[in-house]
Amino acid sequence: MEINVIITGTTGMVGKAVLLECLDDPAVNSILVINRKSIGIKHSKLKEIIHTDFFHLAPIQQELKGYNACFFCLGVSVVGLNEDKYHKLTYDLTVHFAETIAKENTEMIFNYVSGAGTDTSEQGKVMWARVKGKTENKLISLFKDVYLFRPGAILPEKGVKSNVVWYNAVYVVLRPFYPLLKKMNSITTSRRVGRAMINSVLKGSENKHLENQDINLLAKA
Repeated sequence: MEINVIITGTTGMVGKAVLLECLDDPAVNSILVINRKSIGIKHSKLKEIIHTDFFHLAPIQQELKGYNACFFCLGVSVVGLNEDKYHKLTYDLTVHFAETIAKENTEMIFNYVSGAGTDTSEQGKVMWARVKGKTENKLISLFKDVYLFRPGAILPEKGVKSNVVWYNAVYVVLRPFYPLLKKMNSITTSRRVGRAMINSVLKGSENKHLENQDINLLAKA
């Protein structure tokens, strides 16, 4: 099977890690990344679109055709946001993007980076978990196959870094312990997340809600 994939959020740690795995994998034929600013990577199978308004996709809609996978790694931190703002930047933005590409690619497999603790009942007390759960529920209705990634602790590899300064500082301290940490099922790595996304398209998985131990298993499939 040949993968032609759209990736969002490649200026962040998870999105860049997923992109790097896709660039290295011969099963991935073409990659379209859509960002608000350039990632500065050139590759024969990579196309980059700079687009600042994900709520207004009409100018680039024709360029979203011909893909059989989407790895949606774009997201915002809940810190400092009220529920209305977080809902807009998480549920509204994601669903608008997903609905747009679903119309253009009816056989697409969609992967969404959610988070550990996501609440698909949409009734819990934790605001971000409710909004993420609502987003997951909606995405399932839009595509033939959806994989919902809920990573917890992620060890960054291949030089990828988080946009959160303190996060990078923590992992500099932890780096000597990587060999031990990688053996723990409760922890995954940025490379494994990328591998698991690729394998979700190539091999599939009965489990659609993937936490760290599930990501680790799918990465080895």
